[in-house]
Amino acid sequence: MNILHLDSGLFTEQSVSRQLSTRIIKQLQQQYPDAQLVHRDLVTQPINHLDAEILMAGNTEKDQRSERQHSELAVTETLLAEVFAADLLVIGAPFYNFSIPTQLKAWVDRIAQAGRTFRYTENGPEGLLQGKRAIIASARGGVYSEGPATGMDHQESYLKTLLGFIGISDVTIVRAEGLNMGDSLRAEALTAASREIDGLAVAAEA
Repeated sequence: MNILHLDSGLFTEQSVSRQLSTRIIKQLQQQYPDAQLVHRDLVTQPINHLDAEILMAGNTEKDQRSERQHSELAVTETLLAEVFAADLLVIGAPFYNFSIPTQLKAWVDRIAQAGRTFRYTENGPEGLLQGKRAIIASARGGVYSEGPATGMDHQESYLKTLLGFIGISDVTIVRAEGLNMGDSLRAEALTAASREIDGLAVAAEA
């Protein structure tokens, strides 16, 4: 098994999404001790955001590319190769301003490519990354999975939509929310997420 582990929590020590994703990885490594792991920290090693020069690099003749286009295209191809090789993606995704961190969005914009990870057909778009699985380690200060704030969720809903669009429909969300709503709710959320992680291997073996 090949695992691609992505982290995007800004606070490397205090980040709950990082704690959850790390625990998920440890659980998976116990189940699959021979698994090959690639860890990409999108905060400590950020990817440049997509702009016109980067976007056009692949469609520019090799001898016409700028030095920056050459280097950025190499980055894009590395990111795509990691996704293509992965059987399982573990994505640490905190909830920032109702959506995902900008560092994670920069990664999305590099790997969501027509003709590579999805294609347009007469019947609509088709994801090309079939047969892969994703686990999202989601951390939220408030409660958005139920109640009046559900319409504000553009984090988990966005990631599930994006993953499904590129062909990854088997998505599990391990969620800890209400983290900033008092010590009691925080402790309950972390305990529930830990139990869910402990059960991931059981579900995979069933």
